[in-house]
Parts: sequence; structure tokens; C-alpha cells
Amino acid sequence: MAQRRPEIANQGNYGIDAPTVIRNLAWIGVLPVVAGILLLCLHGVVWSIAAGLLFLGGLVCWVEVLLMLWSSKWGKGIVIRKLIEQLDIGEHDRILDVGCGRGFVLNALAKQISSGKAIGIDIWNPRDQSGNDPKVTLHNAELEGIRSRVEVIHADARKLPFDNDTFDKVVSSLVIHNIQEPKERRKAIEEMVRVLKGGGQAAILDFQHAREYARYMADSGLRDVRISALYVQMFPPVRIVTGIKK
Repeated sequence: MAQRRPEIANQGNYGIDAPTVIRNLAWIGVLPVVAGILLLCLHGVVWSIAAGLLFLGGLVCWVEVLLMLWSSKWGKGIVIRKLIEQLDIGEHDRILDVGCGRGFVLNALAKQISSGKAIGIDIWNPRDQSGNDPKVTLHNAELEGIRSRVEVIHADARKLPFDNDTFDKVVSSLVIHNIQEPKERRKAIEEMVRVLKGGGQAAILDFQHAREYARYMADSGLRDVRISALYVQMFPPVRIVTGIKK
């Protein structure tokens, strides 16, 4: 029988990923265009070529802005569905989303269960996602019709407030790369593995450090650790790293 296509979150307002980066790229894209216009006032082939190069640089920045906006609003949904398809989610599973933000992944996971629980932790940094706030996260869960299955907790990924072997699945999307030091990223992954039950699955979606994540996951006690191909539906393109706790 064909596998049912996972339902993802589609009723809430999930904001824009990396709004500061998008804003900076937009401004950077404006500056060379303005400079190029000024250069065109200086007659000559050399100035015209320089202006053209500046226009091209501005265009590249604006293309990146548009790709990041498309990724936040549409591309991410395509990839999150692929992530869910890689997880053997049971109707009664307890699932942890590390860095849940406004709840897009969290609510998509909650839609896969009937009597389990999807718990999201975050520090709700507005630099990571526009309008980041736990009240928004819970409101989005209400809009999706799965509020009773969702819980949010303010916590750091490197010190999860849960006992060992608590969750059937642990997921993190576009979060771990925000931790600057490799040893601190290792702590976050060790914590994800610590709270995962034996036989449970972990998955990390990110656009950086995939090989590092895979190594830390294996070192922390996961087997069958795998790195997916690049998913270009998001910008920057991402990979999904998965593993099963021994």
C-alpha cells in the first residue's frame, strides 16, 4: 500500500527565516546599484563596464533575497515533508523539536501523531526568525488544530531539561549551526542523543556542518547515521542527517 503523504503545517504564520541576513543582503544589493548609477554619469567605456559590474553584484544580492524568501515560505515545506518521510513516526510518539521557533516543524510533527506529544524548546531569538515568540508558537498550534498535542519550553539546546530516554524522536531544523563553537555544537547533539530512547530516531536539517553532525551523532551512540543528498528546494541548500539510537 502506498505510504500516506505527510501533512505539514499550513494554517499558521511562521515568519521569515534569518530576517537579519535578508535585510542586510537587500541593503547590500541597493548600494552597488546606486554606485553604478553614479558611475554612468561619468562618460566612458571603463566607467560603463564598472557600472555594469556593480549592477550585476546588486542583482546577485537581490536574487539571494528572493530565494531566501521563497525558501522560508514554500521551499521549507517541501523539505520538511521529506524529513518526516524519513522518520518512522508512531501515533503515540513523544517527539522533541530542538529550536522550534514559531512552530512550523513542531506543528508538522504534531500532525503525525494522535495521542502522543510534540514538545518544542527554544530561546526564541528574533535574529533567527522574524516575530519569534513562544506565544506565537502556541497560537500557530491553535490555528493548525493540534494545540492539545503541543508544548513549548524555554531552554538551551546544550542543556535540555529532560530525563534520559524520554523521546521517541528528536528533530532539529536550521538551529545547530547558530551555535558558534564546535564543542558547543557537540554538546547540543549529545543532549539530543541523551534524551532519545533506545531505538529512537534523531534528525538534523541544516545547511552547514553535516559531516560534523554525523560524526558527533555516531560518537554519541547513534547507529546507521546517514547524510542525505542536497535538497535544493531550500536556499541555501540543506542536508538531513539521521541516526538511530543503539
